[in-house]
Amino acid sequence: MIAKAPVAGLAKTRLCPPCSAVQAAALAEASLLDTLDAMAQTGAARHVVVLDGEPSPTLRSAIVGLATTSGGFEVIGQRGADLGERLACAFADIGTAALIVGMDTPQATPELLTQAIGRLAGRETDAVLGEAQDGGYWAIGLKRANARVFDGIAMSTSRTASLQRERLALLGLRTAELLALRDVDVFADATDVAGLAPATRFARTLTPIAEELLRVGV
Repeated sequence: MIAKAPVAGLAKTRLCPPCSAVQAAALAEASLLDTLDAMAQTGAARHVVVLDGEPSPTLRSAIVGLATTSGGFEVIGQRGADLGERLACAFADIGTAALIVGMDTPQATPELLTQAIGRLAGRETDAVLGEAQDGGYWAIGLKRANARVFDGIAMSTSRTASLQRERLALLGLRTAELLALRDVDVFADATDVAGLAPATRFARTLTPIAEELLRVGV
């Protein structure tokens, strides 16, 4: 998982307004922890968090707890000036075939991630791509690190996934498509995703926040 430490004022700022910076950070942390839980249940050989910032006490505790049940978690720092470069560096630092997911899709299940890993492992596949409904993507997997995959790709736009798909094809990489998911950018995304996955930590965290916002008339 490539993730940003859930720090108020830095994480999920597009949720503000209506959320406060503290509320947005709480939702970011919940989404991150849901994704960690899903990762831990995949049976992958390695579980790596590529983190921008320092892990919070809650995140550190969760990683320690999961390490005892899932073969260990590694935390490595992000490198690079922009998201494309950071993804390229993450694949290089991991050094093996890898599926990288973001922290904005708490509805991603262990089964979905396991299926993605299985598709990446297929003999006829070099890469996998999971498009987000806003035109970005929530997951990308590569059999081998290749910085050219990301060089010059404009991230966080409505065309990011299509540009990424074109680049993979240009490089001759056989790409399998994953299920499209809605990622959490703005508050409407948060409420919709929570409705899709009501049993998640994310949904449980959102409920009192939404009630408070309604109470104060936001």
